[in-house]
Formats: sequence, structure tokens, C-alpha cells
Amino acid sequence: MQVLDILGRRWALRIGWELRSEALSFNDLQRACDDVSPSVLSQRLREGLELGTIDRDDEGRYGLTASGRSLSQILRRLDGWAQRLAPKARRARRRA
Repeated sequence: MQVLDILGRRWALRIGWELRSEALSFNDLQRACDDVSPSVLSQRLREGLELGTIDRDDEGRYGLTASGRSLSQILRRLDGWAQRLAPKARRARRRA
């Protein structure tokens, strides 16, 4: 359950999503995450490093480990599901 608690924290999955294609510097990652505060981003990256889903290269860029990439595959499937559900959700919102 500890892993799910960490992944359920605000910005954790978004950070994984943004790192799915390439390693990013702290500043690039902050911009990609709609300017998440530096303290929250730093905390989530530290948690990802401890969990073993994120690593940091010699140039200071953050990327996904093999475990992180496997999570990324799940996030891609979740994104596809959400894209298919989005029109239905929009219609329901308009009726409300």
C-alpha cells in the first residue's frame, strides 16, 4: 500500500507521465508540469528516487528507471481509457 500512497500524491503520476519519453532537467520538468512548486517537485522526485521509479543522470536530468517505464506503460493505457471516456464525461457535465 505504501507504493500506492506515494503514487497517489499530487503531481506524482504527472511527473511520471512527463518523463515517459525523455529525461528532463528540474526546470524543464517544472514547466512541463504547469509550474508545480519547486518544493513539491523536489519532494516527488526524491520519493521517486527512493521508490526506484526515477533516476538522475550525471547531467542532472531526471528519467524513468525500468520500473518507472513499466508504470509509464500503465499510464499510457490509462490515458487511452480516459480519452475514450472524455466525451461521455463532457456530456454528463453539461447535463448537470
